[in-house]
Amino acid sequence: MNPLYLAVGVALLGGGIVDILWTTLWVDGGSGPIAGRFTTGIWRGLRAVTRDHDRALSLAGPITLALTLALWIGLIWVGWTFIFASYPTALIDTRTGGTADWWGRFYYVAYTMFTDGNGDYTPLYGGDVWEVASAFTTASGMAFVTLGVSYVLTVLGAVSDKRSFATTVTGLGGRSEAFVRAGWNGQDFDGLERTLETLGSELSTLAEQHKSYPILHYYHSEKGERASAVAVPIFDESLTLFRCAIPDDASPDPAVVESARSSVESYLETLDQSFIEPEPAVPRSPNLERLRADDIPTVSDPAFADSIAELTDRRRRLLGVVEADAWEWPPLEE
Repeated sequence: MNPLYLAVGVALLGGGIVDILWTTLWVDGGSGPIAGRFTTGIWRGLRAVTRDHDRALSLAGPITLALTLALWIGLIWVGWTFIFASYPTALIDTRTGGTADWWGRFYYVAYTMFTDGNGDYTPLYGGDVWEVASAFTTASGMAFVTLGVSYVLTVLGAVSDKRSFATTVTGLGGRSEAFVRAGWNGQDFDGLERTLETLGSELSTLAEQHKSYPILHYYHSEKGERASAVAVPIFDESLTLFRCAIPDDASPDPAVVESARSSVESYLETLDQSFIEPEPAVPRSPNLERLRADDIPTVSDPAFADSIAELTDRRRRLLGVVEADAWEWPPLEE
């Protein structure tokens, strides 16, 4: 027996299994240690190669997901190949009666992982260990391919939720000022509170999905109005206007506004842990003149500047969300 081959095989197989289970089943764990570094490298590489071209980056999510699945299958496949290679006579070529070579072992593992084998190679007769190993090879292949497919379907569903949220927000306005103006009926913001509650709930769900499936970070939308990295800053800056720029007697219910802001905070905390770094610069402040043009009551510019200065760290984190997804602040023009 070759102990080096056995050690390499066990390490690759164990690493692949742990990474798959970590990523797909551990809700609070985020990406596994291998998948996390792998997907981040793919994203950075694609940004460098495409120079942040939106159409090209729209392929980043599918490419990253496909390559992650290929990585997991490859780790299990190669791991078992090394394990079977650790014992020279573990596999027998039924056509010649001789022992299997490297390609034969590679071929045998592939067939055993996805089917019950085709009879060209067989474990050593009387070698109970290798017969059991073959059974585990089939079990691992079937189990983890099924897990991978389930993971893909769940991620694609979350991508749809992510784009639905973005479309709803940007449909109300491509900037925070436009969002606020869309809710103004000429006298107050009656009717907007329900929308804020709904969007806050959807964003809380999106934050949990990003925590459970960090690969969502790499699904870049070709159009800004479908990008959550665009929508979340618009939504939060709108809430900031309600909180800091509009007098209490004209603003929506403060409890609704604060609840929605807590959803944004949950989203930012999720991305802080796995993907986003605050930008050193502070984004441009909303322009209150855009609100005053619709006769929306506002505080004075100095009072607004003092209030928004307290939110500098939060707004730098929001800028980090925008920059990390290759967009600009403010994301869309009115």
